[in-house]
Amino acid sequence: MVTRKFHVQHNHFNFDLDYDTNDGFEVFQFQLFSLTSVPPHHQKIYVSEHDTLVATDSDLTTISDKLRLISIDEHQPESESSNADLLKSDEELARLLQAEEEALMLQQYMASENTQEFESRVRPYVSEVLMYDDARRQEAARKTVPVEELEDKALVSLAKEGNFKPSKIEQDHAFLLQLLFWFKQSFRWVDSPSCYDCGNKTTPQGMAAPLPSETLYGASRVEVFRCTLCSKQTRFPRYNDPAKLLETRKGRCGEWANCFTLYCRAFGYESRLIVDFTDHVWTECFSQFLGRWMHLDPCEGIYDKPLLYEKGWNKKLNYVIAIANDGVYDVTKRYTRKWHEVLSRRAMITEPSLSSLLKNITKEIRRGFASQQLSVLETRDTEENQQIERSLHSEDDESLSLPGRRSGDEEWRKSRLEIGSDKHLSSSSCPARLCIDEHVTKTYNAFRPVISQFVEEELTKSEAVEVLGIIKGIILNLHNSPFKTRRIPIDSVLNNPKCQKLLPSFDDLLDALSLEKKVNTDGTVEICLAGDPVVTSLALPVALDTLDDIIYNFNKLENYGKDSLALPLLKLNRIHSGSVVASAEELPFGIVTSAFDGTQKSKWEEPNGARGCWVVYKTFDKKMFELVAYELMSANDAPERDPMDWILEGSNDEGISWHVLDKQTSQSFEDRFQRKTYTIKSASFPSNLFRFRFLAVRDVQSTSRLQIGSIDLYAKTM
Repeated sequence: MVTRKFHVQHNHFNFDLDYDTNDGFEVFQFQLFSLTSVPPHHQKIYVSEHDTLVATDSDLTTISDKLRLISIDEHQPESESSNADLLKSDEELARLLQAEEEALMLQQYMASENTQEFESRVRPYVSEVLMYDDARRQEAARKTVPVEELEDKALVSLAKEGNFKPSKIEQDHAFLLQLLFWFKQSFRWVDSPSCYDCGNKTTPQGMAAPLPSETLYGASRVEVFRCTLCSKQTRFPRYNDPAKLLETRKGRCGEWANCFTLYCRAFGYESRLIVDFTDHVWTECFSQFLGRWMHLDPCEGIYDKPLLYEKGWNKKLNYVIAIANDGVYDVTKRYTRKWHEVLSRRAMITEPSLSSLLKNITKEIRRGFASQQLSVLETRDTEENQQIERSLHSEDDESLSLPGRRSGDEEWRKSRLEIGSDKHLSSSSCPARLCIDEHVTKTYNAFRPVISQFVEEELTKSEAVEVLGIIKGIILNLHNSPFKTRRIPIDSVLNNPKCQKLLPSFDDLLDALSLEKKVNTDGTVEICLAGDPVVTSLALPVALDTLDDIIYNFNKLENYGKDSLALPLLKLNRIHSGSVVASAEELPFGIVTSAFDGTQKSKWEEPNGARGCWVVYKTFDKKMFELVAYELMSANDAPERDPMDWILEGSNDEGISWHVLDKQTSQSFEDRFQRKTYTIKSASFPSNLFRFRFLAVRDVQSTSRLQIGSIDLYAKTM
């Protein structure tokens, strides 16, 4: 342990920081965040004496103890260092521009002025995208979508960010993302189709002429496969009509993007089919929320990551063309940061000829458009071109890891050199996130009067489990009912004398779930919504998982009584509504707040956490708590990623010093979704910052990742 005192200057204020250098640079940045409120991903740290930037891999035992902190959102004073950085940036830009000029000169000798080959690649799509505006196809598409379910998920996703009253634009954006995730799960990738006769594997045999029934839906190509078992042939028509794809729901990237773009248009989103001449197809939609076109790849389930192909798949792009019902656009620059290299591969047609061709096709498509519509489109075209040019020379987000291709057979991906070096979309620059989890604490606390009533009424263990099972059935039925009008009759439950007597003890639970009992005019009783349906949607999964856990713990008890009204049976005084930051996280579903949402379906994933990572929890309004216990839950899969060794610490001085609250080694989770409870045995230490330092996972040899299903912190009763 090497502790040093650093003197940090920020905004004319001086901060002294005693720091254990063994904790590394990332934790150092978070402690600066605690002192200055500058998030780690906005920090630039300089050595005060000679104004040199401190790198993230710097040795904290040897650097100067006099530091200066700058937020990247603030104006940085001129210095020799910043001038040098600007000069370097100017030199780099000049080098890139020079490379572009050379590539353009070379293109004049390599590329053709003849537009025929390029036009033959684009023209078929111009007529294809018009099918997306066909009312019959749109209606057929909408009928296949569980609209209310996706609306519910969209609103819940916004609520988890603290947005319970989203605007129409925010709702539309969130719904589009849920549509993408749903489509990813509902469409099937086909490398080689299964045998139509026996269902076994097939091998490719070549091509065949399409049948009239296949050409009816635009199948100009038909692949033929032979079964490895029964030797019968299976045909795989490559349909181009998205109406047929609504029925077959399978294919490769062409079918996926074709069908998904129809879905986007069916729900009113301005959409484009994006054709990559190096053999891939995806979708763009105009996001009113972002104020720009957004990349969506239905095959990968990834959105707004246009550098996915160049940076993640290692694609050598040349032409990326957007085809829409209002024009054809060259959007290649959106998908590259190596334009000079891309230019050297654009040998099909010269840039002036390409620009002229696309303008002519667009003019042809827009013939007959009203003058006002043309004016709007021209303005947006100009804004888009300006935005693309600005982004072309912007810096990459080095903290973002983009995955290689995940759709298609692994050998096929390897043969195309698209496997990439990363398997997951993740970020090593995790922002401080707010935990929207008060409903979790309220749900946990709401079971206290229920279990207390069981004790008072002297129910046997089997009787208690029976009642809990009945309540679970009610909540499950509510969970499966339409989210805007959730209601369920409970007269059959009231006919059970035990349940009728115990029902008042469930009032707190109904309140936590934003539900109420209602007596109808005919005397029947039902449970229905009492408030915001989104609050109920958030809380119901928590209640179901909590009931499963209580039933599990009841079955483990030999006897139960007043002494049982504590962990692990009851989870009282859970700390909630704080903020949390981590060493890294998986995007978009493995973010760190997923460990605090009270549900089994989510988890926090740290892509490089197997040999060490951390989570820091900051209490709401910096309120002090004495921690008495905590629980960790294993995630849904991959037991090798379970935490095995860790240290839990608390701080009451903004993270300047840390006090060890608990230390665990060689821990093992035998089951998935298993909760383990740990009691704090050290002396009382009120804290408003809590830090988990995970030191190793169960099997560091087989994985680089750590994952945790949930983290719950329990405080002493105030």
